[in-house]
Amino acid sequence: MLVIQDPFRQTDLPRGCVATIGNFDGMHVGHQEIVRGLVERAREVGRPSAVITFHPHPLSVVAPDRVPKQILTLSQKEELLREMRVDAMLVVPFSHEFSRWTADRFIVEFLVQALGVSEVRIGRDFCFGAGREGTLAMLEAAGRKHGFAVHGIPEIRIRGIRVSSSLVRDAIEKGAMRTVALALGRTYFIDGRVATGRRLGRKIGFPTVNVDPANELFPGSGVYITTSRFESFSRSFESVTNIGVRPTLYENYATTIESHILDFDSNVYGDTIRLYFHQLLRREQQFRSALELTLQIRQDIDRGRLYFLRHPIRSGNTI
Repeated sequence: MLVIQDPFRQTDLPRGCVATIGNFDGMHVGHQEIVRGLVERAREVGRPSAVITFHPHPLSVVAPDRVPKQILTLSQKEELLREMRVDAMLVVPFSHEFSRWTADRFIVEFLVQALGVSEVRIGRDFCFGAGREGTLAMLEAAGRKHGFAVHGIPEIRIRGIRVSSSLVRDAIEKGAMRTVALALGRTYFIDGRVATGRRLGRKIGFPTVNVDPANELFPGSGVYITTSRFESFSRSFESVTNIGVRPTLYENYATTIESHILDFDSNVYGDTIRLYFHQLLRREQQFRSALELTLQIRQDIDRGRLYFLRHPIRSGNTI
């Protein structure tokens, strides 16, 4: 997949492409439906497929107080689009200057003049341009004028509920991993780097890896059944992960992400890690003593082992 950062400064663009436009945060099943149709249509007509996205999130520029935490990093979004066999990802830098572009200017100067799009496929409720004036109807009118086709893709619903990035964010923060997995069509994950911690877990018999997350958004406080995959290993490992402030041991301490990797004793400091979240075991709680905490951790690990007996890790990636 060709990745083009700042396509306004590039001349080697996928002209005549079948394109879609959006933030695509999370790459949930609704996004996948759009991208899957995009790729299929592009192959059918012998054109390149192109996903046009924005970075940073537009709200970070026009309304910083309302910008949501992003589900995916830009590199994760690129990875998922690459797996769907998209030909080109065009990352438009969203700046104050660009935020003043009208929808008509974006259509004429970018879609028509720069890309020469043959077809545009977007979600029916997607809006773009200054003041969100660019709608599906406006794009359809522009397509008739400039000679490109436009298709509005219906929303996806699961159990009658509209799938959206907001729905996914809310479910992640609540620890509702089953809902997240249904909405994403895959196991939810975050990436990070293994950082040096205070090594208290090792002292009480449960060594952990401390994860410095690359993702802005991660699940709410609690203990989760997870799978850990390190860059330096070619396989995944069963794990139990705690997210929270460790109230039994510290007061007013920052939120940490700590994973106890089952039957694992390798030095992975500085390595990159991908954590897949399968199930919330329990919410974080404060115990009366370190001994009581230790007993609970042992129960959490036993429940984790039982989970993996019923749901063995597939070989290779768990995405």
